[in-house]
Amino acid sequence: MKKGFEKYIGFEPIEIENRQWPSKTIEKAPIWCSVDLRDGNQALIDPMNLQEKLELFNTLVKVGLKEIEVGFPSASETEYEILRTLIDGNYIPDDVTIQVLVQAREHLIKKTFEAIHGAKNVIVHFYNSTSTLQRKVVFNTDMQGVIDIAVKGAKLIYELTEKEKQQNPDINIRFEYSPESFSGTEMDNAVEICEKVMEEMHTTKENPIILNLPSTVEGSTPNGYADQIEYFCSKLKNRDCAIISLHPHNDRGTGVAAAELGLLAGADRIEGTLFGNGERTGNVDIVTLALNMWTQGVDPKLDFSNINEIKKVYEKTTKMVVPPRHPYAGELVFTAFSGSHQDAINKGKKYMETSKSDYWEIPYLPIDPADVGREYEPVIRINSQSGKGGAAFILDEVYAIKLPKAMHAEFGAIVKSACDEKGKELLSSEVFDLFQTEYLKVVGPYKLLNYKIYEERNETDTKTNVHFEGLFVNKKEFDEPVKIEALGSGPIEAFFNAISKQGIVGYEFVNYSEHAISVGSDSKAISYIHLKNPQGKDIFGIGVSHNIGLASMRGILCAINRDKKDDCERDNSVVGIFEK
Repeated sequence: MKKGFEKYIGFEPIEIENRQWPSKTIEKAPIWCSVDLRDGNQALIDPMNLQEKLELFNTLVKVGLKEIEVGFPSASETEYEILRTLIDGNYIPDDVTIQVLVQAREHLIKKTFEAIHGAKNVIVHFYNSTSTLQRKVVFNTDMQGVIDIAVKGAKLIYELTEKEKQQNPDINIRFEYSPESFSGTEMDNAVEICEKVMEEMHTTKENPIILNLPSTVEGSTPNGYADQIEYFCSKLKNRDCAIISLHPHNDRGTGVAAAELGLLAGADRIEGTLFGNGERTGNVDIVTLALNMWTQGVDPKLDFSNINEIKKVYEKTTKMVVPPRHPYAGELVFTAFSGSHQDAINKGKKYMETSKSDYWEIPYLPIDPADVGREYEPVIRINSQSGKGGAAFILDEVYAIKLPKAMHAEFGAIVKSACDEKGKELLSSEVFDLFQTEYLKVVGPYKLLNYKIYEERNETDTKTNVHFEGLFVNKKEFDEPVKIEALGSGPIEAFFNAISKQGIVGYEFVNYSEHAISVGSDSKAISYIHLKNPQGKDIFGIGVSHNIGLASMRGILCAINRDKKDDCERDNSVVGIFEK
């Protein structure tokens, strides 16, 4: 045997002139068929029991899947009984077709027809392997040998179908044939065996057969699979008498891409599973395929608006876990830790609000989380890699605390330092607690105990004089409160002038903003204050009060107190922002 990579036989591409699929787009949903209860189930360490299968079946129906492969009833008594329970218990809606799988072997086919008796809508899906490798290694036969197997099986299925219809005229039985390992079969051979099966099944435009073309073991790049599908469709006689179905697996990690390109190449139908469960690396993921279409403005005709509930049922019944990075459904797929990503998402959100756009236009979020029932809260998460805007986004999105842009850098640095110290992500509640500790709970060394403001204007005055009087604590200078007073053109200026008489000088007022933080007549206001200290450094403070004037004065003292660093005092007993 050759060593290393040299021992592998590479995929040989098909020569196609003027291939058509690269210039096409997906414009409508395919026919969907779930194989969760068969292909997915057979790959589980502990296969689902009856109740678990029923629960997952009901979930698949709720999603909107109209064709569901329920099992391999000839394989075991368990599989047989599960199918009988579905039929006898009337669990199958009239608009849902169950699909059963069977090898093209006489005794298995007969057992399958016993199992489906009494069903309303059934697809009998039979198969035999056709690949060069399987013919050589497993069956030790030639192509004619596998054609004979398929033809014999098709003939028997057609005969048994006619008998069943005589006993049960209301039954609707359709046919599906899979040349298993299609992607490893010579294409002309694949076309030939399918045409032979179609002849035996007496297919028509009105009653087409499903020709399922599995990439049973993914063996090429997705474009190679697409070439195979286009070639097959172009060579098949009576193409309009067949529904071309795809059954991709994910051995190369490109099952979704292969399915999408296969649709471009002419396929009509997709077989797959929720979240890509299945043998080895799994079947193609129906969730990802459907939501990929959704993000391109194409209705997939499946409902994933409550993806968390679907994931919950899937994980409960299969004992499998949806990875945190799994497209659309993973815990982390709508999160951003990177500072630049957080900034772009935040700007995108504001753009959507101001532009009133009819289209989803937020960077780094290919789909609106609300479309799949996800919350906005975890979109931006905070760790040591987060930028200055991430913490501000959390405060705004979760708590409606709208930090001024100029304040983002300061608070962002505080949060980053806390992340570094903790060594892991901060929860939104921890970010909020940090905000309150850093700003709201500042109480010294300067504190205003009470105050009075009144205006005075004479007939000849061109402006109003505002009088400020208050009781002030200056722990750096005095043990007891002192009375302060001053005039100004407004309350803020008057307050500034009053504290300057206590030696608090050199501070420059830069900006101020405020907003309500609760609703109703007793709502609080939060005030954001931006000052420059005597050294020209930007400093910030907040104040909260039912009185907007007092909130502003508290914000000024908060900023100045925080500027004192070593002398700054905090009190954890201070009433929280949302507390009464």
